[in-house]
Amino acid sequence: MAKPIPTWPCPDLDVRAEMDKIDQQLRAVQKQCGHPVQFCGGQLVRTADDMPGFLAGVREVDGILAFNLTSTCGPMFTPIVSLGIPTVLFSQPYSGHDWSTVSGMQKQGKKVEVISSSDVNDLLPVLRIFAALRRTRQTHILCLRAGQEKKSLENDLEARFGLRISLMDYSELNALYAQADAKAAAEMADAFIAGAMRMIEPGRKDVIDSMKLYSAVQALLTKYGSEVITIDCLGGFKRNDLPAYPCVAWTMLNNSGRIGVCEADLTSTVTQVLLQYLIGKPGFVSDPVIDTSTNTVIHAHCVSATKMDGPEASAEPYTIRSHMEDNRGVAVQVKMRVGQEITLAKLADAGTMLISTGKIIDNPEGPRGCRTKVTTQVADADKLLHDYRGGLHRLIFYGNWVSEVKKMGRLAGFEVVEEI
Repeated sequence: MAKPIPTWPCPDLDVRAEMDKIDQQLRAVQKQCGHPVQFCGGQLVRTADDMPGFLAGVREVDGILAFNLTSTCGPMFTPIVSLGIPTVLFSQPYSGHDWSTVSGMQKQGKKVEVISSSDVNDLLPVLRIFAALRRTRQTHILCLRAGQEKKSLENDLEARFGLRISLMDYSELNALYAQADAKAAAEMADAFIAGAMRMIEPGRKDVIDSMKLYSAVQALLTKYGSEVITIDCLGGFKRNDLPAYPCVAWTMLNNSGRIGVCEADLTSTVTQVLLQYLIGKPGFVSDPVIDTSTNTVIHAHCVSATKMDGPEASAEPYTIRSHMEDNRGVAVQVKMRVGQEITLAKLADAGTMLISTGKIIDNPEGPRGCRTKVTTQVADADKLLHDYRGGLHRLIFYGNWVSEVKKMGRLAGFEVVEEI
């Protein structure tokens, strides 16, 4: 965007040379992105009269990058934002002043972000966000539970993020479990046992049964063209709808870059979809235990990935345990990295993401609480306690991703609330 006769930043600005420089920079950024991002367009608009033709050609894209090369670009920028397509204004120092209008647009609910920087590499996070949101829209979530009638939450999540949720009972999964290759399951079980520090309550047959369920889950995902599944595991196992707990299956899925989430919790599932597609690391769904006397939060659950840094990373040490609440089946006790900064996140509803940070300081042992327990030091445990909302579960992700999630919220149209 540039007005016909530049004044600011200087009257002799070579607009075409500026465009060529940006094109060259974008080609370099594209190679560094790590996500399949393609650029198209590259048009120059100079007046409001240029806008109808330009706007007609951008409706099939995932996002818009706008560069204001001069002052007085508002007549071009405002119609672009009004399309409703996630838009990022990259405002280099000594370009235009349109960055000053973005905050007001955001308060109006517009899907717009601004980057004011001399380093074009600062575009990398938003390019990854565009890619993650596109992949989210292509996502098909399988949710196995007793009731198959969609509730308002499922409809809201589908409408907000463009994904698809299929509700189903356990019959297909159980049929696939019965057909699972016992020899292959035994081989996977032996490898899983060999990789553990030790195995306490379960026996080898229990682990084989868990691997048969993992094979059945993989077959179900393949049948429906999905990579994401969540199951009412506690209720299903109690009702004998499930032949085994899916804890190990979720460990294996999350280690491989796919997604398995506990308890048919769809807000946690979509939270993991959004962040895992953005950062390439799985989440750990937890039941938080708050201790205001030490300003800590213990996160406990019987399911965790061992590759918390992503599929290509080394596995954290783990012990094979039973599911704590009934001492049955197979679960995993993972020792997470002490000293690791973490992001804690959870969609409270389709329009609100709760987020905070902490640091892992311990992996406590003891009979109380789920098998994997992680103690995190936080800034204000009392505030978390008294402002808590959005259901019990939270998800831990290795690293500090607050800035990226805030950008994602502004571009996807959900509010990001810092809990602490």
